Amino acid sequence: MAAKKPIILAVDDDTQVLAAIARDLRQEFSQDYRIVRINSGPEALTTIQELHAKEEALALIVADQRMPELEGVELLTAARGLFPDAKRVLLTAYADTEAAVRAINSARLDHYLMKPWDPPENLLYPTLHDLLDAWQREHKPKFDGVRLIGFQWSPLSHELKDFLSGYMVGYQWLDFETSPEAQELLAAKGFAPTDLPVVIFQDGSSLGKPTPTAVAARLGLTQQATQEMYDVVVVGAGPSGLAAAVYGASEGLKTLIIERQTPGGQAGTSSRIENYLGFPTGLSGAELAHRAWAQAVRLGAEFLAPQEVTKLCVQDGYKVLTLVDGSEISTKAIVLTTGVSYRTLDVPGMDRLSGAGVYYGAARTEARNCDQQDVYIVGGGNSAGQAAMYLATYARRVFIVIRGADLAASMSAYLIEQIRTTPNIELLPFSQVKEVCGQDHLEAVMLDLNGTVEKRPARALFVFIGAKPSTEWVCDLVACDSKGFLLTGRDLVTDPRYPELWKKQREPYLLETCVPGIFAAGDSRAGAMARVASAVGEGSMAIKFVHQYLDE
Repeated sequence: MAAKKPIILAVDDDTQVLAAIARDLRQEFSQDYRIVRINSGPEALTTIQELHAKEEALALIVADQRMPELEGVELLTAARGLFPDAKRVLLTAYADTEAAVRAINSARLDHYLMKPWDPPENLLYPTLHDLLDAWQREHKPKFDGVRLIGFQWSPLSHELKDFLSGYMVGYQWLDFETSPEAQELLAAKGFAPTDLPVVIFQDGSSLGKPTPTAVAARLGLTQQATQEMYDVVVVGAGPSGLAAAVYGASEGLKTLIIERQTPGGQAGTSSRIENYLGFPTGLSGAELAHRAWAQAVRLGAEFLAPQEVTKLCVQDGYKVLTLVDGSEISTKAIVLTTGVSYRTLDVPGMDRLSGAGVYYGAARTEARNCDQQDVYIVGGGNSAGQAAMYLATYARRVFIVIRGADLAASMSAYLIEQIRTTPNIELLPFSQVKEVCGQDHLEAVMLDLNGTVEKRPARALFVFIGAKPSTEWVCDLVACDSKGFLLTGRDLVTDPRYPELWKKQREPYLLETCVPGIFAAGDSRAGAMARVASAVGEGSMAIKFVHQYLDE
């Protein structure tokens, strides 16, 4: 949506004078300003109050002094309380010159203009140009997008930040405790601090303590399926799921993809992926995810997000998915690309401070709040390394806590070299976090440094340990290994349960689970390689097997 132009308000009860001033203003200023004409003082005051409530930009008020219900000076004085930076010009006859001079002090008048002002090129435009130029220099435009007001250490505020950034929705964060603008906005919208966080949308509407689902609905994200039957439903919009959606839609399959959080999965939170084919300077995970999302939509795929699948069953060969809102979706085939989540760090204080200085994953939205302070990263994989490089731009020092001797066994060489040459990143080998400390937010971490316990101040702790497959909702139908990863293809054939699980004459396809027509790809599949490129390859390959299954 294009930003609205600032407003010039012309007020006069004399219709001829009003028409003349409005005409001249439009002729000179309409390219950069909206010209609004009003023929009475009280109506003008009401309009000014409405503009203030809508947070419109009012640049200039030109008002006639002699108006019977509300004089020009009274109107400009009242307007100053709502728009102190707006320039104020009084239209006067010669007899009103004394009142105009007094108004320079009482109403902080910027200029008084004698009637008539002909020719405007000499008597009107130069003065107004000077006033408007001065207003432009001082004016700070209102952020033209979604605004989020909340407390810095609120887990719900953090969740909404991650949600908005995950869908690449531009937003302005306003900390209620430090921002006067946040406090004014909250009062203007009729909310109390107990209603925080509050989301204010571009159209001026607002929600208090909203869920991501409620915000998604206001942003226009689709959350209900439009078809009764699909050829293939992809569950999860990580790299493998997005690839499956792109290839399914491009090959003519009626394709639906369902994502419970934000597109991109774990890869979507990466600040920079530098080893993905075709991007020599690297790109962020969010950018990669949204390019793929846009590509899939352009090719005809349908997205439901944020939406969660809670149950999967088979009826007469068709697959029926039950969503968290109780609705059902039927499909001929399914590709499970549910991905993995980081395992929780089981030490005292973690549950209490989660989202308030303690974060699982990259939490890029919190990086700027770590300015010139110490942060800690637990984990030695690529995601941890990418987060360390990103956080090092803001934090005073970044400490990587690992149990082993070095990063060689778990991190790509290019990241290890970058970390080695970044002066404010320090590796803490043979170490682990024993406790996180703080009242309402993280203040310190207790570390075991090779046998020595030490308490250190910390602004934030980011956890990147292990990989827990997001398959708990489907393991009662689809065979998983002991860790919850989905068994497919040859791994399924060699499983002792195979004879009782698989009843078809043919063997399962390479990415097919124990249920014919249900496929798995990406990190949640047993034996998958935890790399973006391999996930994309598996997702696209799964569609080949979907075609073969549908041909049966």
